[in-house]
Amino acid sequence: MAPVKKGILERLNSGEVVIGDGGFVFALEKRGYVKAGPWTPEAAVTHPEAVRQLHREFLRAGANVMQTFTFYASDDKLENRGQNLQLSGQHINEAACDLAREVASEGDALVAGGVSQTPSYLSCKSEKQNIFPFTRNEFGMNDLFYTIFIFCFIFVLQYFEHVEEAVWAVEVLKTTGKPVAATLCIGPEGDLNGLSPGDCAVRLVKAGAQIVGVNCHFDPMTCVKTARLMKEGVERVGLRAHYMVQPLAYHTPDCNRQGFIDLPEFPFALEPRVLTRWDMHRYAREAYKAGVRYIGGCCGFEPYHIRAVAEELAPERGSLPAATEKHGLWGKGLELHTKPWVRARSRRDYWENINPASGRPLCPSLSNPEGWGVTKGHADLIQHPEPTSPEEIQHLLQMQRKAKTKA
Repeated sequence: MAPVKKGILERLNSGEVVIGDGGFVFALEKRGYVKAGPWTPEAAVTHPEAVRQLHREFLRAGANVMQTFTFYASDDKLENRGQNLQLSGQHINEAACDLAREVASEGDALVAGGVSQTPSYLSCKSEKQNIFPFTRNEFGMNDLFYTIFIFCFIFVLQYFEHVEEAVWAVEVLKTTGKPVAATLCIGPEGDLNGLSPGDCAVRLVKAGAQIVGVNCHFDPMTCVKTARLMKEGVERVGLRAHYMVQPLAYHTPDCNRQGFIDLPEFPFALEPRVLTRWDMHRYAREAYKAGVRYIGGCCGFEPYHIRAVAEELAPERGSLPAATEKHGLWGKGLELHTKPWVRARSRRDYWENINPASGRPLCPSLSNPEGWGVTKGHADLIQHPEPTSPEEIQHLLQMQRKAKTKA
């Protein structure tokens, strides 16, 4: 009989470092299994081998949480983005949970049920539409989460732009008795309604989240800064929580409150912004110093990025990831390279101090984000299953021109 794994809170309460996995929708879109735009996870059903393999690569890289590939798997999202309605949210979620459980059983990894924001919330025109119970129903989904996530160790709220909706999700999910980690895709300026990171964290903890933090939208150092502000806010009012960070693998110093989706490079020209594995070492250390103990990644994070995080924190964790056996630490494998000048790079101080060039002579160092300034309730966020019409495209182009004029 397999030994019983320690739960997430047991690990965090004892001071252990928990390494999360990386980004699935971006990684699988690059591999040809996810459609950019909807970013929905039907690949868990249509191409389970691709999802399973990515889970395994993150596990080998050192992750000890397998988060279910259930991002945007609510029925309203699937319907209003024209997905195959034969694949319901429940169908996709069940398949994704099976895959995560299968791979987690191959190592000392926990299964986390991923829950994300709903279009139903973003599309509301006013509070008079009574969005609260409808959104609660989306999260409850006729007891969907009570049945398909029965084997999950934890729920992870991911990609919430408004703390109000995240609080509603926490209130629903805490009734399962499972630990709840609530992360917002916000930066130091706070959520899209202007609530500060500290105040957001306090609301989430009071709602019942035992772990709070940030994911997506911003680069690692920005997310660590935001998590630090959350921690300060929680401690200021005498509450306690654990903290987690799962940022982008892209540099985003030029982003505004909305994050990387306002960058003109989003989503198909972000590669020049990708962090190196050595950047990830710095991120892992800074997150640890800030008091964050659940450290992972989101969009752009590939397994080698997670491996760098696990390698940096190996002294605290007491072990190296399995993948390190192949190449060694800090480029040690380069000692076997044919060229002597490459062999000379097989040392930590070389890679820690490198300032990589982009190789693009005309590439600017920063961009001007297209900040349209629209959020929950705005007419342009009301979603529908039909493709965008030519008239809508003309309207969007006008909005784009206005935004660029203001930038």
